[in-house]
Amino acid sequence: MFGVVGEATDIEVIASGRGIKRLKHLRKRYGGRRWRKLKGNATVRLHTGVLRRAEIHWYEAHGVGKKGLKIKRFLD
Repeated sequence: MFGVVGEATDIEVIASGRGIKRLKHLRKRYGGRRWRKLKGNATVRLHTGVLRRAEIHWYEAHGVGKKGLKIKRFLD
């Protein structure tokens, strides 16, 4: 597990609408209509307490918020 410290930077949309493979799952579990998959860079606190800079990916919809955060790679 990890936690995001501060705000994500360099945010980009990498998929939206029907381009998201898990769209059916997201709508069934959280509701919402306009889902987007985004990526950005953020400082994360790992379960060991170490702070590292990482590229993170997540899903987001209006009124639902960020869901499915995951670390893709470390940048430091």
